[in-house]
Amino acid sequence: MRILGIDPGSRILGYAVLDCDDGARKKLRYVECGVVEAGRGEPLERRLAEIAQGLEDVIQEYLPETVAAEDVFTSVNARSALLLGQARGAALAVCGRAGLRVFAYPPSVVKQAVTGRGRAPKEQVARMVQVLVGLRKVPRADAADALAVAVAHAHIRRAS
Repeated sequence: MRILGIDPGSRILGYAVLDCDDGARKKLRYVECGVVEAGRGEPLERRLAEIAQGLEDVIQEYLPETVAAEDVFTSVNARSALLLGQARGAALAVCGRAGLRVFAYPPSVVKQAVTGRGRAPKEQVARMVQVLVGLRKVPRADAADALAVAVAHAHIRRAS
């Protein structure tokens, strides 16, 4: 099964693509990870459109079978939480138009699945996904977060 992990943001969307072998060894195979960036200083509607188009391109290129996304976490700053919710909504709409089912996971569940600790720092999560999928270097933060969500989905899916 091919999993697309996404870490939505109003200016940068992280994405990661993994293949999950359902055979006896249940291996993960890294395919790609990266970011879709919207132009700085652009109005929100333009940034969301750029991110949506970039995500559509990723879906068309890698043809995932399912999507794993991080749930919106409660933020101290209401404006930031609202912007994140709008970006996540745009990403979910793209996935819906592509006919993909989206599984959402809270950050603590992702961290627990990847590191064994629900409150692990971002740096530890990034390092663990690097090791788990065999990358030479730690990916950029947004891509590492998307990779963590994809890895968590694969682990949770196996366990159920």
